[in-house]
Amino acid sequence: MSHLLSTVRQAALISILIASAAWCVALTGVLQSQSAPRFAELSPRDLVRLDQQRAVIGAMVKERYGSSLSRTTKDISVLQRLVDDRAFSNSHTYELQSLGVAFGDVLASALPLHWVMITDEYGTDPTLRYKQSVVNVNALTMISKRIERGERLSLERRFEITREQLTNVDKRSR
Repeated sequence: MSHLLSTVRQAALISILIASAAWCVALTGVLQSQSAPRFAELSPRDLVRLDQQRAVIGAMVKERYGSSLSRTTKDISVLQRLVDDRAFSNSHTYELQSLGVAFGDVLASALPLHWVMITDEYGTDPTLRYKQSVVNVNALTMISKRIERGERLSLERRFEITREQLTNVDKRSR
């Protein structure tokens, strides 16, 4: 009887160890999938993609308002006009993300942000990286997701919020 209890205890212990090992493997997979994002410089192909998206917005600005974009804060008002005039419906995701690229250029011209590619749990996309940190601003969808949800959007306010958030990042890192 004592030998039988010893064998049952050993089997139970082995089951617990196997379950624990499986849980550790699962936890490791979760932790790896939530690891820090990876950044890479823009490839020539990535640059072409962003330029094509800039061209979409540049053509719309020229057609509607007879002006051009400068990739500076001076563009905020004309980009806001496109939003206010509903130049793109909420189902035009590519065009709305192109608007995000144009707005991202404004952010990059005024704040310590630069375009890079990010690979994270959502895939690989262009983003604005803050200095050399893991902090990034997803300008690509900053506008599109709000318009698609039917939210009112102030690009001036988005600019100020982004500036404030980056200032707070600096304060916390000191």
